[in-house]
Amino acid sequence: MLFRSKPDRGVSASKRVEAHLRHAIHAGKLRPRQRIIEEDLAQELKVSRGPVREALLRLERDGLVVTTSRRGTFIRDISLTEIDVIFRMRAKLEGLCVRYMRESSSNDSAALLGRALKKLKTAAAKNNEDQFFNADMELHRTIWKASNQPLLYRTLNLLMNPYIFIIARAYSSRIPLEHRRDNHEQYVRMCLKTPLDKIEIEVERYFNGLYARTFQQGPAFPNFAPNHWTEDFAPQ
Repeated sequence: MLFRSKPDRGVSASKRVEAHLRHAIHAGKLRPRQRIIEEDLAQELKVSRGPVREALLRLERDGLVVTTSRRGTFIRDISLTEIDVIFRMRAKLEGLCVRYMRESSSNDSAALLGRALKKLKTAAAKNNEDQFFNADMELHRTIWKASNQPLLYRTLNLLMNPYIFIIARAYSSRIPLEHRRDNHEQYVRMCLKTPLDKIEIEVERYFNGLYARTFQQGPAFPNFAPNHWTEDFAPQ
């Protein structure tokens, strides 16, 4: 069992199913190529299959699942080519966020990033992979929000973030946790100290280097164990 969602009387059944699935994807409990079995999921969440189908349609619209007529519905796989595109898009958008954050006079970026980095260091000291992952995502969200650019924040948080979660969960264990901690310290220092006219280029260089270190070592996604209401999909 992934986790049990507590029914919320103010939220529709399909929205509860959607939130359940999104959380499972973000938490790494659902991985690329895993099949979602509608009937089992409906029983797990004590809803009919109608709300499950509605939730899956919205997730398919957002590119998180894919449905085929013969095989069923699966968590969407992400090719290495797509990962490259996602990294490039994120690098450019986050570079803009850092620039706007530095230009903004309405926040203390050093203090904001310092607090976020402290949580990340605490997780690393505990050797807590899951806590580190959440602190990592919080640090980057802090940058997006501190840009004070709602359009940029929404684009990264709503459009890019699902893919960032999936990719980060898949590759995080490839790099030792202490190296990731050091990388983030260097990244924060770079964001705060690099001359403003060079910051976007440096952020792009950082993400390009991260991509090269991570995904030129092997396949994008390993094989994952199935959950009780999912099964692995092996392409034929």
